[in-house]
Amino acid sequence: MGYKIYVFVRSLIANLWFYPAQAVGFTIVILIGLFNRKAGVAAWDKFLHPIIWQTMLKLSGIKIVVKGQEYVKPGYIFASKHESAFETYAYTAIIPNSVFILKKELTYVPLFGWGQAAYGMIPVDRGAGAKAMKGMAKMAKKRANDGRKIIIFPEGTRCKHGEVKGYKSGIVFLAHELDMPVVPVALNSGLLWAKGAFIHKPGTVTFEFMPPMNLADYKNKNEFMDALQEKIESKCKELG
Repeated sequence: MGYKIYVFVRSLIANLWFYPAQAVGFTIVILIGLFNRKAGVAAWDKFLHPIIWQTMLKLSGIKIVVKGQEYVKPGYIFASKHESAFETYAYTAIIPNSVFILKKELTYVPLFGWGQAAYGMIPVDRGAGAKAMKGMAKMAKKRANDGRKIIIFPEGTRCKHGEVKGYKSGIVFLAHELDMPVVPVALNSGLLWAKGAFIHKPGTVTFEFMPPMNLADYKNKNEFMDALQEKIESKCKELG
């Protein structure tokens, strides 16, 4: 019981810091971004995010370990498991100058969504079919040409640790259109910072980047998708 109270109190203090601080940070990024997006991105990456995020980690008692750091570089698309909001915040520090694919509806959320849009994230209208895919690829190319690194969550949604909701073919389309190798990324964030949970358990979250995969090395789209899923899910099990 004593440990549960300890974790609850830590989580309460961390949340009371994190979410108001995020709101202030997003507001600053939005205001700067109205005049100059690059300046807004720089303000977030170099000043606002490090202060907000590192304080959050210390208050929560969470540490981050990154394996396969040699694969974190330009010229790759990063296909990541998505277990928690944790990685959407952590990737700013782990993969510098990165953007990720997200549901268009999220950009409508006051402050949070507006901040994502101002930062240059890539929204996708899931109801628009092929048109949405082409728009996603076009914007991703623009971001890549601007020096941003592209992150995509192949399942398109968060999953509990150990759960698989099915990998979608958007990653194949994106890799083909951008002509870039895909780096699989496994993690175990859901063990400490579960989807929608108030409690953030102390411990270590591991991100593991694996060797890049090339579409040309596989017979077809399905073979590539199966291999990608197997690499990510088997590694996630090891991390759990």
